[in-house]
Amino acid sequence: MRRILLWMARNGWLKDHLPRLPFAKRAVRRFMPGERLADALAAADRENAAGFGVLFTRLGENLTELAQADEVAAHYHHVLDRGKARGRAIEISVKPTQLGLDIDPETCERHCRELAAHAQEVGTWFWLDMEGSSYTEATVALYERLKRDHERVGIALQAYLKRTATDLQRILPLRPCVRLVKGAYDEPEAVAYRSKTAVDGNYQVLAVALAEAARDGKARLALGTHDSALVERISVRAEAIGAPRRVLEAHMLYGIRRNELSRLVADGYPAYSLVAYGESWYAWYMRRLAERPANVVFALRQLLP
Repeated sequence: MRRILLWMARNGWLKDHLPRLPFAKRAVRRFMPGERLADALAAADRENAAGFGVLFTRLGENLTELAQADEVAAHYHHVLDRGKARGRAIEISVKPTQLGLDIDPETCERHCRELAAHAQEVGTWFWLDMEGSSYTEATVALYERLKRDHERVGIALQAYLKRTATDLQRILPLRPCVRLVKGAYDEPEAVAYRSKTAVDGNYQVLAVALAEAARDGKARLALGTHDSALVERISVRAEAIGAPRRVLEAHMLYGIRRNELSRLVADGYPAYSLVAYGESWYAWYMRRLAERPANVVFALRQLLP
């Protein structure tokens, strides 16, 4: 099922046609408040009221024209200004291919530097989201260059990639900000762990290493997972090395396990809601379905009247 859904995420014909169907529009509402920035801002107000921080990501990737990248950058500058005006910080998480990495890496880096500087100016954070494994090296190298000049820059690292342990050691001297995720792309066995046991095991090892650095003020750690049992296991290991819960941030997608996120807040974990929005949601949505069978069941229910 996971492989079928990931194949659907890459299929161009389905990408053009499936989002037009009413049941698909209903189903995607589980994971995003709407397609407009206004929808995301309204969701941010609700999440802040519940005690959650917020990250915004405008969906889209692999742009084909630099003009599109310029528009995406301008949009995120507007988001940062809106966050400052409302008096509640909005962190932004952006895929490098949204800013032109496929077309002109220099333009992409310029946009990243300008957004990182703007984020720091308004007191929030700029995150580099991670894409498929063919972009991992370029993204990590870009992060290294950005982090040397900008403090408030984060990166997503994927626990299912076999190279991630090496990447983490590579960036630890930079006092990194890391959102650790399991990974949602269809990767070959040569580069990625394929079993849940292996991915979870690697996730825990990486998280504990980051928790140790965060304990000493040398990293910021965000646990980007809905697997609360895994979070609890990491918390036990972190406690054993003297890392308090306040350094273990819980980051979950908007609309997923919200009650669990509230429980984590009550238990002393900082919590963030990742609010996704935008018209280019199809590939992202199919990858969300592939992550958990329960998501597929929900989507199928939308076929019913």
